[in-house]
Amino acid sequence: MKALESRARMNRKLEEALGANLCRQLADPDVIEIMLNPDGTLFVERLAGGMEIVGSLDPARAEVVIGIVAHALDQEVNDIMPIVSGEIPLGRHRFEGLLPPAVGAPTFSIRRRAISQIPLEDYVRQETMSPGQFDRLLCAIKARQNILVCGGTGSGKTTLANAVLQEIHKCFPNDRIVLIEDTLEIDCPAKNAVTLRSSDSLAIDRLLKSTLRLRPDRIMVGEVRDGAALTLLKAWNTGHPGGFTTLHANNALGALRRLEQLVCEVSQMPMQHVIADAIDLIVSIKRSEGKRRIDEVVSVEGFDAGRYLLVDQQRS
Repeated sequence: MKALESRARMNRKLEEALGANLCRQLADPDVIEIMLNPDGTLFVERLAGGMEIVGSLDPARAEVVIGIVAHALDQEVNDIMPIVSGEIPLGRHRFEGLLPPAVGAPTFSIRRRAISQIPLEDYVRQETMSPGQFDRLLCAIKARQNILVCGGTGSGKTTLANAVLQEIHKCFPNDRIVLIEDTLEIDCPAKNAVTLRSSDSLAIDRLLKSTLRLRPDRIMVGEVRDGAALTLLKAWNTGHPGGFTTLHANNALGALRRLEQLVCEVSQMPMQHVIADAIDLIVSIKRSEGKRRIDEVVSVEGFDAGRYLLVDQQRS
């Protein structure tokens, strides 16, 4: 009870510091991200329409917001440790805040947590994905293939990952799923599921080793961004097929190259054959002029003669 009361008080303080305008933006399901620049200008990025200025916030109030978030996250913030990063209690949105001397004036970004779920078939109805791409992705899900979703920041990777996981659950409702995230963004509908949280002090690699002892049917990682990629690839190659992860990359080949870079953080070899054996399908999503579209659905058939063997399911 005391914990709930404390959380409620923290949320009220944060709402007061943010003000009515920012709270209204946070409540808008069309909003992707809210950004405060050092000059006090507030920008909002929306699903439709791109970025726009929505007002301003003075430095004193911005510093109060960052301080409240730091307190809620039990983090220290000062001129020696001027960065606050984590999930705010208000809506579980992702927060990144910076104070001087890291920046000229208090600055923050709030990545709004997606609440609405888009069924995979809606991607076809909205012409985000072609029927052929949908069929190939559905075949990969039913065949328990490992799927990598790639794209840039704000491209819709997490929303697509949610749609894929919903479809996996429809096809295999009794599978036991272990999901690893640093910020809770993916909603796992499975009844038999465990969600693990990584942090600065608890790396994804360590959690992956625990995951293998939790008897998973499928291993999912919200986003792979370091040498833990090699542990995940090995897990997928040794009896845990049907997983997925997301990765920052502009296209399918770029995603494979990025995996090589991540693997090289913990290995002297890029492990192309391991990567090709583990990754069955790459889905590349892009955002252009306020619209999202599936750019590539690419099967990884192997690695030979110094190159990946890729088959692209065309949009037509």
